[in-house]
Amino acid sequence: MYQFHCELKNFREKERELENLFRDKTNSLEKMRQRVERYKQDVERYHERKRHLDLIEMLERKRPWVEYENVRQQHEEVKQSRDQAKEELKNLKEMQFPVKKKIQETEEYFKNLDMKIRDKAAEIKDISQKCKQKQDALEMKDKQIEEIHQALRMKKDEEMDRQVKIHNTQKMIEEWKNELSTMAVSADLQPQTDAVNNELKKLQEERANIDSDISDLTAEKMNQKREEKRITDRLGQLNNIMNMKEENLKGKFRDTHSALMWLRNNKDKFKKKVCEPMMLEINMKDNRHAKYVENHISSNDMRAFVFESQEDMEKFLVEMRDHQKLRVNAVCAPAESCAESLPSRPIEELHRYGFFSYLRELFDAPHPVMSYLCSQYHVHDVPVGTEKTRNMIERVIQETKLRQIYTAEEKYIVKVSAYTNLTFSTNTSLREAQFLTSSVDTDERRQLENEQRDINNTLKSLDMHLTTLFERQKHLEHRDNELRQQKKELLERGNRRRQLESKIGVKYDSLRQLEEDAISLEDEYQQANVKIKEINTQKARLVTELMHHIKNCISLNILKADLVLQSTTVAAEKNRLESECNEGSVQLRAAEQRFCELDERKRLLTENCKELLKKAQQVCKLSPDQRLPKEFQTAFQALPTTLEEIDAFLNEEKTRASCFTGLNASVVEEYNKQIEEIQQLTEYLEEKKKELDNYKQNISQVKERWLNPLKKLIEQINGKFSNFFSSMQCVGEVDLHVENEEEYDKYGIRIRVKFHRSTELRELTPYHQSGGEKSVSTMLYLMALQELNRCPFRVVDEINQGMDPMNERRVFEMVVKTACKESTSQYFFITPKLLQNLTYNDKMTVLFVYNGPFMLEANKWNLKSFCRRRRRLGRMDEQ
Repeated sequence: MYQFHCELKNFREKERELENLFRDKTNSLEKMRQRVERYKQDVERYHERKRHLDLIEMLERKRPWVEYENVRQQHEEVKQSRDQAKEELKNLKEMQFPVKKKIQETEEYFKNLDMKIRDKAAEIKDISQKCKQKQDALEMKDKQIEEIHQALRMKKDEEMDRQVKIHNTQKMIEEWKNELSTMAVSADLQPQTDAVNNELKKLQEERANIDSDISDLTAEKMNQKREEKRITDRLGQLNNIMNMKEENLKGKFRDTHSALMWLRNNKDKFKKKVCEPMMLEINMKDNRHAKYVENHISSNDMRAFVFESQEDMEKFLVEMRDHQKLRVNAVCAPAESCAESLPSRPIEELHRYGFFSYLRELFDAPHPVMSYLCSQYHVHDVPVGTEKTRNMIERVIQETKLRQIYTAEEKYIVKVSAYTNLTFSTNTSLREAQFLTSSVDTDERRQLENEQRDINNTLKSLDMHLTTLFERQKHLEHRDNELRQQKKELLERGNRRRQLESKIGVKYDSLRQLEEDAISLEDEYQQANVKIKEINTQKARLVTELMHHIKNCISLNILKADLVLQSTTVAAEKNRLESECNEGSVQLRAAEQRFCELDERKRLLTENCKELLKKAQQVCKLSPDQRLPKEFQTAFQALPTTLEEIDAFLNEEKTRASCFTGLNASVVEEYNKQIEEIQQLTEYLEEKKKELDNYKQNISQVKERWLNPLKKLIEQINGKFSNFFSSMQCVGEVDLHVENEEEYDKYGIRIRVKFHRSTELRELTPYHQSGGEKSVSTMLYLMALQELNRCPFRVVDEINQGMDPMNERRVFEMVVKTACKESTSQYFFITPKLLQNLTYNDKMTVLFVYNGPFMLEANKWNLKSFCRRRRRLGRMDEQ
């Protein structure tokens, strides 16, 4: 039966696969047929569209030939018109020839008269130039006469000036003589002059001393100014470092920077000193050591504000966190200062291990900050070592008992276990410094500020002293000016007589020189008249020559006027002839223009004909020397003959063809391909249908050979199972359960039981029955199966676990009754416990297994002594 069942499942699986395949292929076939129906319409539309396209192609082939024929006819018409215009142009040119010849003769005569006029004009111009030269020469002579008169007037004015100067000099000499005669002999002024000189000397010495003092004080002031500038620059550099630190704070902790700005504007609100964030207050003595401090102090404390008063800190945090919603940190320095705390041992004792300093000695900080760091981080007792310390770190940890150690690049933390008292250490690499790399030397800054105050006081003292000296200098300068004025007056009183005598002598010399420079006006008059007479003679000769030139110019102008009149008469005749000629020229130009236009149009039409012929041959795929084939001529006869009709027909066909959109040659190919695939798929489905019918026939045969014996077997099992349950005053049955007869792999045995009269038969499931009921049902089902299947032995393990005493007793009796029959398989019933007063059979053997931590060893086991002890205990119980 098992083999039949396996064959059924295999046949059913293959049948299902064939059914699914047959169904899928049938669906595909139906879809392909529907698709072919759609393709059929597209194919018909494609062929109709192709007929329209063929007609369009033939129309497009005929159209260039019609265009060519139309242009060729236009070319012939234009050619005839051009020949007629050429003949008219020739006749007009023959009529214009006599008039043009007469105009040429008149132009030559006019040119001869014009040349004569230009020659006379050149002669007149030459004579006019000579006349102008003579006039210029006459004007030059007039100027020379005027210059002579001007020179004579200047001599007269010069003589008059000399007479006035002589008079003034004599008058001045007379006045100085009168003053000299009235001036008495000067008294002795030497004592007064000596006294003034002595006072001036003392005054100058005092001024020199004051100038020297002022120079010294000014030099001292300049030195102080330079020193002040140096200190100011240095303080500026230090402030720049602080600004850099503030910018670093602003970039990393914006809330802390906002709180810092508020604190600087509101320090008066706090009772005691408030220190800014530690990263601003801590100043490294050597920037290389910044990494030790930053790795030792937490980031939260690096940006924390330090307060001396707890009340101030709470007030600050309320304002920042509650009111301004800023995330800031604040700490309070211990009430008792720890800034001066001593280390556990001097650093000199640690030098041999490579330590060179404690952390506290590596930086400066305000007293509250240092006190907090000593209290919280014990910076006064954390040593900093070198690479030497790292190389001997195990020895350092064992001998120094230090809890925290810094080497060149690592931090060590040493701990002692509270349970085992063992020492263990952890080390971490030092991260690079971020906040303290830019430090300000506070001692230097404090010293610079003190020096700046001293310099400011010194400058104030120097300014006061200089002000006093400048006032004294100004007073001495005023007194010096007074003394010099007195000395000047005394000297002028002594020198005035000598000056007058000297001036009178000089004036007498000037008077003699003026008298010697006298001018003779009579001689000057005579010389001027002689020069003027000579110039007048030259002017008379120039006037005679000028009159001769003027007469010649007049005669030439008369001849020129006669020639101009003749030229005007000839020009009028010429204009009359040209007017007559122009009237004929208009007709001639119109004829020439018409001929040129027709000739150009003929040329363009010729080129157009060639291009259209070439285009028509290309459309029909003909060579240049090949004529239009007869099939094309026959096809063209059935088509319209004019361009308008061809264009209208062509647009109509294109419109019809455009209605068939989305079609191409692949539609026909796809249609043929689909027809072929439908035929192949139909043949394939017929083969699979035959194969499926064979499988169904095989399944019905195997099913009959498998299902009938299976039903008989289940009826036997059901009889045994029902008898077992009847003996227990219960009801049970076994049947073949199937939901779908075609699903052979889902056939199953269904067990239904009823343990109580008030209930119905229910299927045995993990949910409806109790654990004991399930155990009883399982055991009875196994017992119903055992007579149908022979085997050497059976093992039942703890089947009585979970059963109530009544069911356990009933099942045990059934197992004993069944196992003790003749020709029955051997039973092994394994259980941790058994009920009392069970029914046993002589064919049964009971084996006890003793095991456990308190079990006797095998060599100490004595069954007889155990039995005696049991009998003794039994007698004690009876008494």
